[in-house]
Amino acid sequence: MIRVRARLVVLQFLVLTLLAVLTVRLWQVQVVHGSQFVVAATETRTRDVIVPAARGQILDASGRPLVRNRASLVVSVDRAEFERMPDGGAAVLKRLGAVLGRPVKELRERIRPCGPKVHRPCWPGSLYSQIPIDDDVSTRQALQILERQEDFPGVVAEVQAVRDYPLGTGASQTLGYLQPVTEEELKKRSKLKANFSGVDLVGRDGLEYVYDEALRGQPGLRRVQVDRMGKVLGVERQTSPVPGDVLITNMDVNVQKAVDAALAKAMKSAPSADGAAAVVLDVRTGGVVAIGSMPTYDPSVWAGGIAEKDYQHLLSEKAGLPLISRATHGQYAPGSTFKVSSVSAMVRDGYPLHGKYDCPGVYDVAGTAFHNFHGIPLGVLDLHTALVKSCDTIFYKAAYEMWQRDGGLKPVPRPKEPMTNTAKAFGFGRRTGIDLPGEVPGRIPGRAWKKEMWDATHHLSCQRSKTGYPEVEKKNPGRAAYLKRLAHENCVEGMQWKAAEAANLSIGQGDVLVTPLQLAAAYAALVGDGKLRSPRIAKAIVRPDGSHVEEIKAPVTGRLPVDKGTRDYIRKALSEVTSDGTAAGAFGGFPMDVVKIGGKTGTAEVYGKEDTSWFASFAPAADPRLVVVVTVSQGGQGAMAAAPAAREIWEAIYGVKGPPALPGGKPVARLPKIRSDGTVAE
Repeated sequence: MIRVRARLVVLQFLVLTLLAVLTVRLWQVQVVHGSQFVVAATETRTRDVIVPAARGQILDASGRPLVRNRASLVVSVDRAEFERMPDGGAAVLKRLGAVLGRPVKELRERIRPCGPKVHRPCWPGSLYSQIPIDDDVSTRQALQILERQEDFPGVVAEVQAVRDYPLGTGASQTLGYLQPVTEEELKKRSKLKANFSGVDLVGRDGLEYVYDEALRGQPGLRRVQVDRMGKVLGVERQTSPVPGDVLITNMDVNVQKAVDAALAKAMKSAPSADGAAAVVLDVRTGGVVAIGSMPTYDPSVWAGGIAEKDYQHLLSEKAGLPLISRATHGQYAPGSTFKVSSVSAMVRDGYPLHGKYDCPGVYDVAGTAFHNFHGIPLGVLDLHTALVKSCDTIFYKAAYEMWQRDGGLKPVPRPKEPMTNTAKAFGFGRRTGIDLPGEVPGRIPGRAWKKEMWDATHHLSCQRSKTGYPEVEKKNPGRAAYLKRLAHENCVEGMQWKAAEAANLSIGQGDVLVTPLQLAAAYAALVGDGKLRSPRIAKAIVRPDGSHVEEIKAPVTGRLPVDKGTRDYIRKALSEVTSDGTAAGAFGGFPMDVVKIGGKTGTAEVYGKEDTSWFASFAPAADPRLVVVVTVSQGGQGAMAAAPAAREIWEAIYGVKGPPALPGGKPVARLPKIRSDGTVAE
């Protein structure tokens, strides 16, 4: 009995102890930590959904769309949720593939993360964001997913804004494209991370890249209540997204179409042509009215993830590097279009602007014969006629004399180098600063450049002068022997700026390289007010409701080193090139009484290839408003490919064969009016 009582006492003690512990724990949960658990409970039944902002449109100067948005049903998957499934989401992908009519292998490839050994298609963005796998599904397909959500966990079908390109392949390198945000970008760009919605895309090239922050807008937030299965019960709080700004450009849709058509035709007309570019520039403002490059591509290939074969095609040299703009990245010897700089250099160095100069068929430069075109002598000329007829030997002689005055192979302490320094003052050899990424600087050779090149390469040249080029000798022994001799010369005397190099520079040959955009900017300054401007594609950034406007103007970056009298002299000479000079054939029958076109042809030799064809032009000749520069790589003589293409562009601008792209040849001055609803007023 006593033993039973003792057991009951122990049992009562244990029960009372447990009740005391539970009471203390209940007090801790409800009183001490109560507020924390309330917050935690609330968080478990709410979800924050980031609502992406509609990306701003890109318009031409009249308000016509260059890049716009279209509503599209997009199917996306949550890779993180798939990874939590026992089968890694394999069953869901199989059902999804059946609905979308796509192989499961393709869907799996689209959601795998990109890496050094992972070929496209793959996902280059954040692994914690929804991954779009189809950006153009039908309503029926979307309903199949939405109505059977239990069969498609981690899959979302919703209407999203997808980028649309009305010009197709036109100006694709200029407009750019969009791609997902990567984890590395989020770490490096704090401002991007703060405004990133998780499904946003960022600009990767062109205007989409340069003006990405303004175009992207501000994402919204929707806090929803959900049950334990994740089903939405209601909206607790909502902040609307702020659409991106509208980017208005100086470009004109109709002129751009004319540029693209002219370049495509030029490529077909020149059998060996492997690339072409054109720039149309407003002389007075520095605004880019049109800019084209061939080969080109359709930027819609980036939507929804680009296939590996398409990606490799964009980067293929055999395909002509379609992703690269030849207008800003293409570097070519400019040929005789460069002579406007050489004439200016002669005048600066004391040669009389109105003097007379002999133009023999051949001129001796330090023991080397330099020929006129086809070796034809043109007699005694003034500089006006030398430009119209494109005499070379006058410039060879002047460049050789300048080289000698600088000390020749034994330069004076401070050589003047008029040809080199004048070219640099024309903006050659440096970036124009255009509002596009990746512009190249070109190259203007001279004594300092030659020494820098020798310092960087003479070790390799000396080595090759001994070992030769066995890899070349197997296919071309003569070429290998030439390269070995050249390596020896570079090893021993490669630091010297030679007379032949100075002579070649004077006619835009040799080591000089310019971009079509640089040449257009230089000609705009020459036939305009003498001021070099950094060209601008963007004209203004406008809020989507039109409430605020930020105008963008082309900054002045320099001034040509010659006075107005010299500039007018050169302009008047170039005004005769299309009627009595080297471009007369290309412009035969053009209505010069309606608008007079001035310009300069250029034919640049390239070792092992056909000549590079150039034509730099302006109109009206007496009071230029526009500059058009065209280049066709391996297009032959300037009058054969580039000049005819430029003529077609001018015909479109002034409406020679139809409605004018720019009535009166004047770019649109006023900004288009954006209504409060985001549409453009007619």
